[in-house]
Amino acid sequence: MEQPHAVIVGAGIGGLTAAVALHRTGWRVTVLERAASLEPVGAGISLAPNAQRALDVIGLGDEVRALAAWQGDGGLRAPGGRWLSRTDSDAAARRFGGPLVLLHRATLAGLLSSRLPDGAIRTGEDASLADPGDAGRPAVVTASDGEIEADLVVGADGIHSAVRRALFPGHPGPAYAGFTTWRVVTPAPVGPFAPHETWGRGRLWGTQPLKDGRIYAYAAALAPAGSRAPDDEKAELLRRFGTWHAPVPGILAAITPGDVLRHDVHHMTDPLPAHHRGRTALVGDAAHAMAPSLGQGGNQAIEDAVVLAHHLASGRPDTASALAAYTRDRLPRTTAVVRRSASAARLFMLTAAPAVALRDVGIAAVSRFAPGALLRGFDGIADWRPPVRTYAAQTERTNRTSQEAQ
Repeated sequence: MEQPHAVIVGAGIGGLTAAVALHRTGWRVTVLERAASLEPVGAGISLAPNAQRALDVIGLGDEVRALAAWQGDGGLRAPGGRWLSRTDSDAAARRFGGPLVLLHRATLAGLLSSRLPDGAIRTGEDASLADPGDAGRPAVVTASDGEIEADLVVGADGIHSAVRRALFPGHPGPAYAGFTTWRVVTPAPVGPFAPHETWGRGRLWGTQPLKDGRIYAYAAALAPAGSRAPDDEKAELLRRFGTWHAPVPGILAAITPGDVLRHDVHHMTDPLPAHHRGRTALVGDAAHAMAPSLGQGGNQAIEDAVVLAHHLASGRPDTASALAAYTRDRLPRTTAVVRRSASAARLFMLTAAPAVALRDVGIAAVSRFAPGALLRGFDGIADWRPPVRTYAAQTERTNRTSQEAQ
């Protein structure tokens, strides 16, 4: 039989994971990326155990877990430094079956792209969906050298996805969530610190270690859509967070304006009617853009990719049935995660002093009298498992053990 061909539009984390997962199940894959190179924006990504288990399916889970940097204490703080809630990495790992791993997006993109055949990724390609296809005809993507026919197209082109608009032109798409974010990766300018998020009035700061010794810091604040600092974004961060507890001032002193990335947050609380149409499927932000408040955007994209490949594996039903099963699996779950992320964002973006005080007292009380309660907020998310019997990482370990015994 002729090898089926999948065209993936977008080489972000979701697109690359889909390409690797499909390639492992027998598909020929072509990834079309608009950017001139595969150098992801300089930011971190948090991979919870649910995404790690999905990466196990494609043989990357162990490598990702080896990059875990959080050990010991951590938690939630107030701007003055008071701990509202504390937990530790072991407690999270015990509850959800693995560590929380924070790594640079470029590191994960490199791991994924290394699993693809030479020539599978084509950069500088501003591709568009010409025809989503159906049971009787292939899907068609327009690229720089003409039209490409495909047995499957995967739209992994992000929050403002052109593939999504082509599939569902009547859907309103993502809406502004009411706040903007800043992100920076920098060499550690301060001494040891406990990883933390800090919640203020309509503002949030997070400081997390990376395995290579650098720090990933992120911030969020209520702001009008499209607004930017009158001078530069480092100065804006100093105005908003410069008086917060250590290590925040030290990090801000060490960075340059060019280190800081700023992006408004958009999410899709109004779900799509499906995550596919014809021979075309959507993954990641293209299907279900969400606020970053639970750190699940990239995690859900990785889940999408692995579930999609599972349904399209050799010996499965026809493409139409496989994509219908993909939507049935993913649409309810991602809709729930989008809405839970929006609810969490409303909590940390409270601005009224009485409401903020009540929130902080409540968090502190719950942490004191029911220490595991805050971790339980990730039940149903971080404990997800992929629809396969055996993880690739476990299989590879078993094979290595057998070979050594021989």
